[in-house]
Amino acid sequence: MHILITGAAGMIGRKLTARLVKDGKLNGAAIGKFTLIDVVPPSPPADFGGEVSASASDLSAPGVAPQAIAGRPEVIFHLAGVVSGEAETDFEKGYRVNLDGTRALLEAVRTAGGGYRPKVVFTSSIAVYGAPFPYAIPDDFHLTPLTSYGTQKAMSELLLADYNRRGFLDGVGIRLPTICVRPGKPNKAASGFFSGIIREPLAGQDAQLPVADTVRHTHASPRAAVGFLVHAASLTRDQLGPRINLAMPGVCCTVAEQIEALARIAGPKVAARIKRVPDELVMRIVAGWSERIEAKRAAALGFKAETSFDDIIRAHIEDELGGKVAG
Repeated sequence: MHILITGAAGMIGRKLTARLVKDGKLNGAAIGKFTLIDVVPPSPPADFGGEVSASASDLSAPGVAPQAIAGRPEVIFHLAGVVSGEAETDFEKGYRVNLDGTRALLEAVRTAGGGYRPKVVFTSSIAVYGAPFPYAIPDDFHLTPLTSYGTQKAMSELLLADYNRRGFLDGVGIRLPTICVRPGKPNKAASGFFSGIIREPLAGQDAQLPVADTVRHTHASPRAAVGFLVHAASLTRDQLGPRINLAMPGVCCTVAEQIEALARIAGPKVAARIKRVPDELVMRIVAGWSERIEAKRAAALGFKAETSFDDIIRAHIEDELGGKVAG
């Protein structure tokens, strides 16, 4: 099997590649080749005996998307994108990368010819929803995004559904909750503080909290996100039906509950490293996000996430910190 991963140099792209290399197969088929692309060169996976093509490419640039699928990968994980905060502050870049890049990829698949119809797994976001919200977002809640990022994701979902309907590909879009705790350096995502207030204190550093402790949100770990992607690739058209974009499960909690979980696991001294520094832009963006996601369809289809924020913190300590916490 040949697998294409866009956004392969990103955190989830790297973890997905590592998971697939470890598994050695997808949907029962042995993986023989990876095509990895991102705007920065992705690192070829270690301990993989098959063929790897890794390159720095921008899907929205002319000719890049057809070249990316020239090897006719059977499965495409489309992760490439500009994150929420950057998409809001750089309007043109957000639409070029998040919308134009997605359409270029889908068009390349459509025009490839020869009966080519790959599985395309697209990472969307719960930013496609917009207020006013019910107590919990049901699977049939309308899409009224309140940010440019959410709008770009919603438009890409519609494109994916139409290309799927026309039989050009077998698509599935997964609306990720906020992925937490993200390892590495902070990015420009407006949701980045959810990870920062856990990641930095665990590493012995101070962290800034730009919103109120009462802010409630839904989270899943990077480990769970990779599991979502792998499971999504296994779903058939009959299982999904005509509504191929669906919300993923996660842990719903307040910022205060996040901090309480951190104190339980790492101690109050670690939790005390969080400093309140209000940020009006972040507060405005976050205020337009949903809080609770029912994700009943995803659960019925076999998607699984953590059941407590304590488990999310433990996953970060195990996967990123070697089981150790800075005192």
